[in-house]
Formats: sequence, structure tokens, C-alpha cells
Amino acid sequence: MNAYWIFVVLGGLCVGCLLFSRAHRRAKRRLALAQPFPDEWVQVLTSNLPPYTRLTPELRRELHHGVQLFLADKSFEGCGDLAITDEMRVTIAAQACMLLLGRADSGYRRLRTVLVYPSAYVVEGGATGRSTRLGESWGRGIVVLSWSDVKQGAYNFRDGRNVTMHEFAHQLDQEDGAADGAPVLERRSAYSTWAKVFSREFQRLQGRARKGRRSVFDNYGATNPAEFFAVATETFYEKPRQLQKKHPELYEELRGYYCVDPVEWARG
Repeated sequence: MNAYWIFVVLGGLCVGCLLFSRAHRRAKRRLALAQPFPDEWVQVLTSNLPPYTRLTPELRRELHHGVQLFLADKSFEGCGDLAITDEMRVTIAAQACMLLLGRADSGYRRLRTVLVYPSAYVVEGGATGRSTRLGESWGRGIVVLSWSDVKQGAYNFRDGRNVTMHEFAHQLDQEDGAADGAPVLERRSAYSTWAKVFSREFQRLQGRARKGRRSVFDNYGATNPAEFFAVATETFYEKPRQLQKKHPELYEELRGYYCVDPVEWARG
């Protein structure tokens, strides 16, 4: 067999494997949605995620479907001898999927694996040397989380800090290949207003952070535009009333992007 035919055969095999993989994934998703949402998972969400009970029946049903698809698609791996439980998987998946409520996009196409540590973990090397972290979002399809901080962030849903939402906002930001604070928007014309509002608010936060002044945002958002988008996302879901009052234009941009209005949940 000459080189040309070897190339054709190998190419055909690769295409066949890709088609099989896609078909297998679709089958897994259909099977996941065909199953009733387990009562044990409802209990986890009721106990661990306060906004869950204040969602409309429609959004709750959409969240259930999102969690089922997420758990069918993504793998979880425990680090530091942590044994992954359903509580961990469901709590993480639900917070990630809250960022997808109301949106046609199934989300997180690049994501493959969620690594979970028992608590904050230490990373050696890099530009900053040795550092302690609560979570990370990697462009190559991995999110890393500290379980103790995941659970605290889910349960305390009013302090504006949610490591799961923060890292999954980074995943949304990275879907176009760049971590720049500008996720994929529905319309090309929307980028101009997004850039104007986010740039202004980012610069304001930087100014307040330099002066040591408090803000509705965590000052970590002043690090760079990508971190500002992630911090703004946390604030949008956890402090919607304050954000809407003090930064109405930014709130509207986020409401348009995420297709939900968390103020409605804060009334509960």
C-alpha cells in the first residue's frame, strides 16, 4: 500500500473515530436526560445552594437538565487523596450551570475535567513563586477547585465570593481562545457597548483599589480584565441588588449576557 492510500485509510479511521465519539456523547446526553432527577440531588441543592429554592419551577427544571448533562459530559478527579462524592459533583455542577440558565448555549464545550482538592492548595513555581489557591481555570479544558471553598461559596450566597462561579466564568471567557474579559456575545454589535461599559468599570475599580477604598466588587477584580469579568459575575449572582443600584449599566450588560435577573431570587 503506497503512502497516499495509507493517508486515506488513516484519515478515514480518524473521521470514523470522531463520528463515533460524537454519537457516543449524544447518546450519553439523551440517556442522562431520560433519567428522573434524583431526590438525593434535590436534597443536596436544597441544603447547599440557597437560591435553588427561590428559582421558578421552569428555571429549576432547566437547572436539573443542565446538571444532568454536565455530569454526563465532564469527569471529576479528586486530588490530595480526596474521594469524590455525589454531593461534590452536584454542588459544583449546579453552580456552573447557573451561569447557563436562560441561555441556548449548552456551555463549557472545551471543558473535560474538574480537579477537586479537599481545601486550598499550594502551587509551586511560576511568576509569583509559591502560592496558595482556591481554584484555577485552565485553557486546555480543566477547572481546579477547593471543595471546602466551593461549599462555603455556595452556602454563603450573599458575600459576593463564589469560587465555582468565578472559575467557570473564566471558562466562558476562554471559549473564544482568549482570556480577556470579553466572552462570546450573541451579536457582533454588542461588543462595542460591552467594551465601553466594562472598560470604564474596570478602570474605576482599579482606582478605588489603589486608594484602598471599598467597593461592591472584590478588589481582586482590579488585577486584569479577565479577573474583572469573573469577579463581576460573582457579584452579579450574589449581590444583584447592590450591583444594580451602584453599577446599573454593568448590571444590564451582565443581565443581557446571562439571560437571567438574580434580583428576582434575592427577594425570596
